[in-house]
Amino acid sequence: MTSTAGVIAVQGDVSEHASALKAAANAHDETVEVVEIRESGIVPECDVLLLPGGESTTISRLLREEAIAPEIRDHVAAGKPVLATCAGLIVAARDAGDDRVETLDLLDVTVERNAFGRQKDSFEASLDVVGLDEPFPAVFIRAPAIGEVGDAEVLSSIDGRPVAVRDGPVVGTAFHPELTGDHRIHDLAFFDARNNR
Repeated sequence: MTSTAGVIAVQGDVSEHASALKAAANAHDETVEVVEIRESGIVPECDVLLLPGGESTTISRLLREEAIAPEIRDHVAAGKPVLATCAGLIVAARDAGDDRVETLDLLDVTVERNAFGRQKDSFEASLDVVGLDEPFPAVFIRAPAIGEVGDAEVLSSIDGRPVAVRDGPVVGTAFHPELTGDHRIHDLAFFDARNNR
């Protein structure tokens, strides 16, 4: 089986996410074609979507200007999976805590930008994640934290603060799973979500 995975490529770790997606697909004896999305018209052809990190105000502006935002909302409304990481989590949230970010309102959470400090405060943590048998080696870089959680399910927390959630077909993480060489978060977001639909 071959699926099409779209990586929103206006900013962020596109190639790293593509590698993780391919590794996750390979673990299921499947293949995935990864396409980079910088304009409208491509999202409707995708089975899964990935919204990577970067700078949330820039990402939200470009999604609006390129008319990609409504296509992402339609993708989720159709029950298709999305993984939103770091700044992608901020853009996917209900409330970004910043009026400059026009959110997609895909995750029923509020977020706090740079909650764990700036670039120099980056760190790694071994996290217990719902759905994973072993801890995940999470990488936090200028990471947001999740504040209020509405209907979303908390998948992982650090020091009592949620850092991974699921809301329907959307998984959001405050960390960068693509930087670890461990594809289990991509597996959890895409293959597990599809198999459980």
